[in-house]
Amino acid sequence: VQLQASGGGAVQTGGSLRLSCAVSGPFRAYTMAWFRQAPGKDREFVAAIRASGGTTHYADSVKGRFTIFRDGAKRTVDLQMNSLKPEDTSVYYCAAGTVIQSTLREDSRYGYWGQGTLVTVSS
Repeated sequence: VQLQASGGGAVQTGGSLRLSCAVSGPFRAYTMAWFRQAPGKDREFVAAIRASGGTTHYADSVKGRFTIFRDGAKRTVDLQMNSLKPEDTSVYYCAAGTVIQSTLREDSRYGYWGQGTLVTVSS
């Protein structure tokens, strides 16, 4: 599986961005997730969509503002980010793995990673 992330950029507070993770390989075989890492901080979970059933999970900090979904036509897993805040500024990474629900927030559980894409939110 190869992952290619895109869509980062610079926006002002309250703005929106859509990140896209292109998947080459089995498109629905893995749980897909987005993580982010701000300078000087650990990588943190943002959102995930499970392989089976497509249920979604979000970090509390983004719940209600971000939406993760699969686009079957484009073979991507996208992250729609609305009402962006300066604290959302990070490098965002997409990941894929065979992950059980209880551990899907742990980055060590994912075996495949895309390159990061930078999101900068200015106040």
